[in-house]
Amino acid sequence: MINFEADIKNCLQVLKTGGIILYPTDTVWGLGCDATNENAVAKIFALKQREETKSMIILLENEKQIKQYCKAPSPALKKVITETLSPLTVIYSGAKNLAANIINEDGTVAIRIVKDTFCETLIKAFGKPVVSTSANVSGEPTPKIFDEITAVIKNGANYIVQHRQKDKTITNPSKIILFKNNGEIIVIRN
Repeated sequence: MINFEADIKNCLQVLKTGGIILYPTDTVWGLGCDATNENAVAKIFALKQREETKSMIILLENEKQIKQYCKAPSPALKKVITETLSPLTVIYSGAKNLAANIINEDGTVAIRIVKDTFCETLIKAFGKPVVSTSANVSGEPTPKIFDEITAVIKNGANYIVQHRQKDKTITNPSKIILFKNNGEIIVIRN
């Protein structure tokens, strides 16, 4: 059995070379890659058989990193993020410093600050945002546990994390909100 540190090391090697990882997130199992590498992002779209016009989420280690990847968010939003205990993805405007194919046509990007030790450790060690999209072919059900992930997805990943594969805890995708400049919050997914 591979240990936590070995999983992180193997993930870093794959991320740095433009590959795809299959990993446990703070929500469901996800496919990940370097969110600043357009070719890596394209590989995930191809594996998921997903239109590139559909957005994917990026994960960051902490709130301080948000301004590196989008225009400065409203100070009111920081309170929403820090006070929310369950996983929360926020759609921000003015995306920057990311792969062009991870930025939506309207210039927005979906970002989640992780509250999971494995993801925090990985993102901190990598030093860049990591893509997080559910580990399924587009249109198929989102797998709730590792055992539900199809062979197509497993075979398409360059590295499959060993950590938490035996975990049978059912988790759900994150809540997604759009925070408008006027302070209005629109719930996209509850």
